[in-house]
Amino acid sequence: MHLPDGFLDAKTALICTGAAAVGVGIGLRQVRTSLEPRKMPMLGLAAAFVFAAQMLNFPVAGGTSGHLLGAVLTAILLGPSAAVLVMACVLIVQCLMFADGGLMALGANIFNMGIVSSVSGYFVFRMAKGLIRMEETRSTVFAAAFASWFGTVLASVFCAGELAVSNSVAWPIAFAGMANIHMIIGCGEGVATALVILAVVRRRPELINVAESSPAMRRTLLGHGLLVSLGLAIFVAPFASPWPDALEQAARAFGIETKLAGSSVSAPLAEYRLPFVGSATLATAMAGAIGTVLAFIAAYGLARMLVPVLGARKKDASSGN
Repeated sequence: MHLPDGFLDAKTALICTGAAAVGVGIGLRQVRTSLEPRKMPMLGLAAAFVFAAQMLNFPVAGGTSGHLLGAVLTAILLGPSAAVLVMACVLIVQCLMFADGGLMALGANIFNMGIVSSVSGYFVFRMAKGLIRMEETRSTVFAAAFASWFGTVLASVFCAGELAVSNSVAWPIAFAGMANIHMIIGCGEGVATALVILAVVRRRPELINVAESSPAMRRTLLGHGLLVSLGLAIFVAPFASPWPDALEQAARAFGIETKLAGSSVSAPLAEYRLPFVGSATLATAMAGAIGTVLAFIAAYGLARMLVPVLGARKKDASSGN
């Protein structure tokens, strides 16, 4: 669902960039004032996992592949504001280092996948969890699955709307082409999210209650989580489906592939391959490992910038007492 440059006109790209800037700004403010400082490293871990998970394209239908977004999963575990920041960090790394998504379309990609999916999915999760009359764990898992499906489909609908507003594709065609395939991809997103949430609730509830865990436990969680993320990027991603993703396939069907001509921006690790490495498998594995680490650094670095602000406020509040 990463929009490349050339698909959106300047007006739509600027509007989406403005909306993304407002959303990220709100996320920064909310995280500064509400996120527990000891939970800050989890932003880095979430970014690393989302980056690695997005490399795992899986076959859908008709020669099309899909990949996980991870936005709703992150929102459920960390809250919607933190999820917006995590997704923004991942998408910026993907754009600048891997040419995955255009530079001019970066605002639209952050708005669609980082804000629309995270925020809508989180509120659907809260609503569905309250409506599902089941045991707590089951209601949480089912609500997470449905919310992830919903967030994925809604993000694709917004993407279709942007294409239509840009006069790249007529709205009925864009809506049908994007929504239909993402309803299927959303099922994969929902299953993956449900499985992760189930594992967290049953095996690692401290991932949700990081602030209440000991420093040693937090370090262990961070280390294990990074190892899992790197393992996905190094050992699984090179064998992901090579089929074009839903947006690429839709672009062919829409007849707008020609808009990509001359719009691509070079990047150090374009196509998720490390240059000058003969083996395609090794090149993808090394690029994936680098990207996973960069995503972690970007989100964790942002978190560390926010921690002193929150700490200073607490110190001022205590001195005032």
